[in-house]
Amino acid sequence: MERQSLPNATAVLVLGICSIVLGCAFVGIICGIIGIALSVNGRRMYKIDPTLYDNYGSLNAGFIMSIIGVCLWGLYYVYILIVGASFLSMWSSLQH
Repeated sequence: MERQSLPNATAVLVLGICSIVLGCAFVGIICGIIGIALSVNGRRMYKIDPTLYDNYGSLNAGFIMSIIGVCLWGLYYVYILIVGASFLSMWSSLQH
């Protein structure tokens, strides 16, 4: 029996790359979440019967990159909040 490609493996890989590259933009979080959501079905199918499917490496790499992209987005916005809070604190101390 011929091995078949996992569904959305290439799309998940592209979305994972986009989520890292655009990690600090709002588009990065959207690409990351969509990449994670699309990979769930393919990962489940592969775990049921690994001998039927090909290109699990691409799907898994895209899944991991999507998670990294989402984490980068979260770290960036925590950084923005800290810088904003310190700027507001400095600004209010200069006003008095």
